[in-house]
Amino acid sequence: MRNAFDRQAPKKAANLSLNSELLAEAKRLKINLSATMEKALEKEVSQRLKAEWQEQNSEAINACNELTEKHGLFSDSYRVF
Repeated sequence: MRNAFDRQAPKKAANLSLNSELLAEAKRLKINLSATMEKALEKEVSQRLKAEWQEQNSEAINACNELTEKHGLFSDSYRVF
């Protein structure tokens, strides 16, 4: 799946509210908050886009699965395993 965003897009400041103890520990451990948040957000966006795509295409996916169950795969006669 292609990226859902342009990795070269400019950065934009954002305000976040975080658990104060967690934030203090992250700072002590010298965790780059921006990079960590960006990775987590990228993962979450990717998962939600996948779920959205599956929901939007569920009818076609089900039809394809039913067709395969009924008739098998086109390549079945060529398989050697």
